Amino acid sequence: MAIRQHPIWGQVTMRGILRAATAAVLLTLPATALMPADATPTTVDARPATASLVGATTSAAAAPYQAAPAADWTPPLSTRGRWIVDANGNRFRLKSGNWHGASGTWNGSGDTEDNANHHAGENGGRMPLGLDRAPIGQIISGFAELGLNSVRLPFSNEMVHDTRPVSDASVAANPGLRGKTPLQVYDVVVQDLTAAGFAVILNNHTNTTRWCCGVDGNERWNKSQSDQTWESDWLFMVNRYKANPRVVGADLYNEVRRDILDDPNWGLGGVHDWFAATQRLGDRILTEANPNLLIVVEGINWTGIPVDGFPHERPTLEPARRLSHTLVASNKLVYSAHFYGYAGPRHSGATGTGETTDPRYQDLSPADLISELNRQAFFVTGEDGHFTAPVWISEFGVGGREETGAKPRAWFSNFVDQLIRTDADFAYWPLVGWHANRTGNGWALLHWDSTGHRMGLYDGDDWRAAAWSRLMAAPSRTGQVAPSAYWKMLSPDRGDFVQSLRMRAAGDWDSGARKAACPDGTRLIGLSHTGNRGLCRSGGATWGSGYEVVKDQRYVSPDWASGYTKLQCAPGQFLIGYSIRGARVSSALCARATEALAGNGRTVWFDRGDNRPSSNGGEFASGNYKGQCADSEYAAGIAFTTRIGSAGTPDALYCRSLP
Repeated sequence: MAIRQHPIWGQVTMRGILRAATAAVLLTLPATALMPADATPTTVDARPATASLVGATTSAAAAPYQAAPAADWTPPLSTRGRWIVDANGNRFRLKSGNWHGASGTWNGSGDTEDNANHHAGENGGRMPLGLDRAPIGQIISGFAELGLNSVRLPFSNEMVHDTRPVSDASVAANPGLRGKTPLQVYDVVVQDLTAAGFAVILNNHTNTTRWCCGVDGNERWNKSQSDQTWESDWLFMVNRYKANPRVVGADLYNEVRRDILDDPNWGLGGVHDWFAATQRLGDRILTEANPNLLIVVEGINWTGIPVDGFPHERPTLEPARRLSHTLVASNKLVYSAHFYGYAGPRHSGATGTGETTDPRYQDLSPADLISELNRQAFFVTGEDGHFTAPVWISEFGVGGREETGAKPRAWFSNFVDQLIRTDADFAYWPLVGWHANRTGNGWALLHWDSTGHRMGLYDGDDWRAAAWSRLMAAPSRTGQVAPSAYWKMLSPDRGDFVQSLRMRAAGDWDSGARKAACPDGTRLIGLSHTGNRGLCRSGGATWGSGYEVVKDQRYVSPDWASGYTKLQCAPGQFLIGYSIRGARVSSALCARATEALAGNGRTVWFDRGDNRPSSNGGEFASGNYKGQCADSEYAAGIAFTTRIGSAGTPDALYCRSLP
């Protein structure tokens, strides 16, 4: 295929994966025989000694353009339903762009100093692109001219550990950066962006400083490194910028996808479980480093072998419909997805060798495009699901002056219409590029040549300007976003799922059992008959000063499930969690309410079918019978049986009316 600015699979990569995959499937060769020799570039192990924010140093060169004024928003950011809001509760729409380079531009072979061996001939020098051509202030002013308020700033794990100074030539337009390591340059970029009023979202784009995203050693967060390294590097980076409140988010990893032999999965367990990895790291960041950050989780970019006749697809965020994240802070989750016209719902983006007959997004009619986009990602903005969250389209883009194809142009316009229609958060890929004599890569919105001359989106000959102006000027929700009800899943599928900070602090409240507890500020409202899943809802009752673990029937009154074992909260308490041993209910976790809880009770049976007053909360236990109290009720008890043929799984809930 013609190498685009950000392909999912390049032609060379596709040829390699097809040869390797065919060998794996048909000849069952050892995995070591299938790996490309350059799959894991050598990284530098030494971490820079300074672990604090380098906030005092800014770029020395003067910027000829006026710097962007400080934005009118107050950090930190959080979420209310599908919206991102600032500290005052005002909607903050992420109108972002990607300033790439620090995650790597090297194609994986040849001299790393030779520009020809970098993607599109653009050598970032292990830091954000363009610092050899324009002062940081001028670049940032260009972002303001585009109407942006935030920047997704990719980095690689290799960059975090790299102690080699950048070359003088790579920072020619910013002489104050000479002698710095790539991480120290990244520090300055973060400081200058936030000083100009921009929100910055840190993005762990790659393991190695190599161009993404094919079979390149960066397919998974733990492909070229361990889970432990990935997590410790994230905690290091979050702590490094903790003192800067305009560093607002942690985008955990980019375009998780299949390597030669193995697919990532969402909740199936093992070392390839992207759901489990992000759930764990998201909680660690919020509890061990910075509770103020947004945690950004991207969907799975690719599974299967992209060959007709083999299973293959782009799952994106669709698995979250059945299994979503519940962080210890319920208002910090943002979901993310990427869309490019040359890819498709089941098309990798390859051209020629390895291309399948599946349609690309740019081949779809406007109506079919909307349907696929909604199915794959935009559904998460639904207001009544356990998965409900803001969706940030953190990458989309298209060629500029050199793109003459009718289909890519139409796709870009149609996709912009979808962003306008859904009032979605977005980040264009990329912001900065190179050009020579008005030709070059063409995807960036701002280009500089080797003399420092800038070519911008609004120079009069870029066809994307009309669509971009339409996007930036379109009506969008602003102002206060009122708090609303929300639902969250409990999924103790393979271990404890205690999302209450108060209960984490309380320690092991049922030793030997798998425990699940709702996030603070929510209450248990639903359970599944099998599968161990639970559903939490906000509001309705407030946790007071204590809790109780109930393991017997001492508080049962009346006998609301005759013949069944019943675990009921004491008067004035409500359910916030449960524990299980194997499949059997072990205990009910009850919180003491500050309100006077009373009201009529009823038994909600769900051992032979679903029993839910509405679909609020969504499909929280796919394939299992579920029971749920009404929104105007609280759960006060769980019933189960261990008679012959029964496993002791939940059979009924005791629901009582809220005051």
